[in-house]
Amino acid sequence: MAENRAEILAGAAVLAAAIAFAVYAAGGDRLSVSSETYPLKASFRSVEGISVGSDVRLAGVKVGSISSLTLNPQTFFADATIAMRKGIELPTDSAILISSEGLLGGNFVEIQPGGAPDNLGPGDEIEDTQGAVSLVTLLMKFVGGNKDETAAPGGGAAP
Repeated sequence: MAENRAEILAGAAVLAAAIAFAVYAAGGDRLSVSSETYPLKASFRSVEGISVGSDVRLAGVKVGSISSLTLNPQTFFADATIAMRKGIELPTDSAILISSEGLLGGNFVEIQPGGAPDNLGPGDEIEDTQGAVSLVTLLMKFVGGNKDETAAPGGGAAP
């Protein structure tokens, strides 16, 4: 009987921890599309690893999120709409790129501010974009990359 109570208490503790984690993950610090944000647009060659709700960061600080992703049938690029926090004014020559948190981390959108005197307004487009870089493609270039040009034609190394 005491073993059953211990198992029930352990199960209840695990269930409570799981519920607490789910509530924390659902609440998070996500920005919602509301009057506290304004839209910006960008067009990427590839948005691999990014989805609606992905973070938009400036100097490592979350300043917005991706509010929509659509495929442009004329350009075959991915058009993204960003919900940017009001009060963050970006110069018109700012760049936006998809970055990775590391080998095992996720992707996020990074903004690199420019130096132009004019700022982007609601609905404006960030022209300077860089899409996602595929880690697999980079590794394949590295592994199968440049052959040693000093190798002898017969397959052996040159003296």
